[in-house]
Amino acid sequence: MLWVLAAIACAQIPAYNFWPAIFGALTLPVALGLNLLAGMYWLLRRWPVALLPLGLAALTWPHFQRGLAVHPLRVAPAAGQHAGQVVKVLSANVRIFNVYPQLRDADLASSRRMMRWVAENPADIVCLQEFYNEPVGTRSRDGDVFRSVDKIGRQAGRQVFLSKTLTNSAGAEFGMAIFTRFPIIAKGTISFGKLTQNHAMWADMRLPSQDTIRVYSFHLQSMSMEEKDIVDSYSSKAGLRQKGLGLLRRFKRGAMARHWQVDTLVRRFERCRYPMLLCADLNDVPYSYSYDQLADHFQNAWASVGNGVGSTYNGRLPFVRIDNQFASPEWAVDDYWVHYEIPYSDHFPSTATYRLTTE
Repeated sequence: MLWVLAAIACAQIPAYNFWPAIFGALTLPVALGLNLLAGMYWLLRRWPVALLPLGLAALTWPHFQRGLAVHPLRVAPAAGQHAGQVVKVLSANVRIFNVYPQLRDADLASSRRMMRWVAENPADIVCLQEFYNEPVGTRSRDGDVFRSVDKIGRQAGRQVFLSKTLTNSAGAEFGMAIFTRFPIIAKGTISFGKLTQNHAMWADMRLPSQDTIRVYSFHLQSMSMEEKDIVDSYSSKAGLRQKGLGLLRRFKRGAMARHWQVDTLVRRFERCRYPMLLCADLNDVPYSYSYDQLADHFQNAWASVGNGVGSTYNGRLPFVRIDNQFASPEWAVDDYWVHYEIPYSDHFPSTATYRLTTE
């Protein structure tokens, strides 16, 4: 029980104040699981003793749901069953649509399929991190494949807000993008110092109900850690000796940057007067300071209605959920899906349906 409380406390300490707390927070799922097992054990042996661990399990159930959502009896409401403006949201890190040579496959098949799936998705709002676009006039033989603004935006009947972090010598654009079927009435970007792929963007939209909402999309600092190095470090003692120290330094630097970035964003969120929806590549797990700060202010879509771990990382590291959608209290989460059938990036896309419950 003390372990559970200590780990929860660690999740509320930013790495820039005391970086070892990162590792205390990461032990929280183990502590929660052991506490629950202890409660079940004492329930069979001496039930009054079980009241303490089971009571703590009940109090910390929202923390348990962060990593392992459990809603086995929940059924998504049918269309029109409840009143309120419904908004469907797609969020995805599209890994620049695999444009780099090391990511390409034959005839750019994965790029074409990913682009087509996003363009044809029925979502009202589409938030894409690590976005790539080749506008008309780009000097590229593959320009017809990567006309992403046209295909996802104009041809699909959506407005676009493109936050560009780089335009290369050929005219191709890198950054993030928000597409929407609702009118955009205001928009902006939030940089964390220099404007890079790690930044945030927001757009205010007018719904058919005449409500105004704000949508944020952001991409926090990555750990700059190669998956192969991580696997090597825990596969053998030699790998740990060779890779461990370097991975620790990068993990520390990445966490410090993310925690400062999320604090910057939370201060902005607190000043917003509209209902908010957040789409994020956090590059951080549910048991972290980054996630904890967002969960203090918003409901996580997966934790609210999902079942299981809801992992979004498409790689060799299992059970890693680093992509999330959050909603302010004015919203009800009707459903949320991770699309494992779309494996074209190193992140699986997610879609959610929200219903505005305020008048």
